[in-house]
Amino acid sequence: MTDTRERPQREADFHDHSFEHGDRHAVQRFYSITERSSRQYETLLSTIPSSASVLEYGCGQGSAAFHLSERGVHVTGVDISPIGVRQARETAQLRGLSTAQFTVMDAEHLDFGPRLFDYVCGSGILHHLDLPQAYSEVSRVLRDDGAAFFLEPLGHNPLINAYRRRTPDLRTPDEHPLVMRDLARADAHFGRVTLSFFHLCALGAIPLRRTRLFGPSLTALDAIDRAIFAAAPPLRRLAWIVVMECRQPRG
Repeated sequence: MTDTRERPQREADFHDHSFEHGDRHAVQRFYSITERSSRQYETLLSTIPSSASVLEYGCGQGSAAFHLSERGVHVTGVDISPIGVRQARETAQLRGLSTAQFTVMDAEHLDFGPRLFDYVCGSGILHHLDLPQAYSEVSRVLRDDGAAFFLEPLGHNPLINAYRRRTPDLRTPDEHPLVMRDLARADAHFGRVTLSFFHLCALGAIPLRRTRLFGPSLTALDAIDRAIFAAAPPLRRLAWIVVMECRQPRG
């Protein structure tokens, strides 16, 4: 069992190295099929009004904070990686974004008072954290009637898990793609949780990504995924990605 006291430093070290060297290029081919889940996440972000205050849970060069800030949204991005935060600050400065700020912070122990943000968002962050603690912190800093949006990997698909076991250097020893009980735990912290599942049959399009068949094949396989997940909900657990919409109750 890993020492939980050392876990934050392991995560910081791993992501410092990843941000500095960009050494996840080897897995980018898999993300060629993730347009639907990314679009769902971005659609949720697009509902955030320009008057809102947003906490981005995990940030870096690919931060959603940049697009939100371009719309005038006030965004605070936090990350345990000093290099990730530095890169986010540099990118915001280059793009002339004045409503985005970034700081090094442990997402499990936020240095913010309660009910400070209208929205919280994060992509690929929760599965690095102690979930009950993370859910509790997100709920604590959200205002009444606020919402949190997350895009996360799932951990049930045996083929995906086999690849993960073969490539341990691409991830930290502490991360844990979410399983169904992890998703169910969110119900204890938020008033309403809506889950959208993506990419089961669509995985079959990955070998075609550099061919003319890729687009039509992905479109067809995405449609099959939608039909399967609607007709057989238990198969949703075999999806690769889940998009979570967690709503606070009205005060």
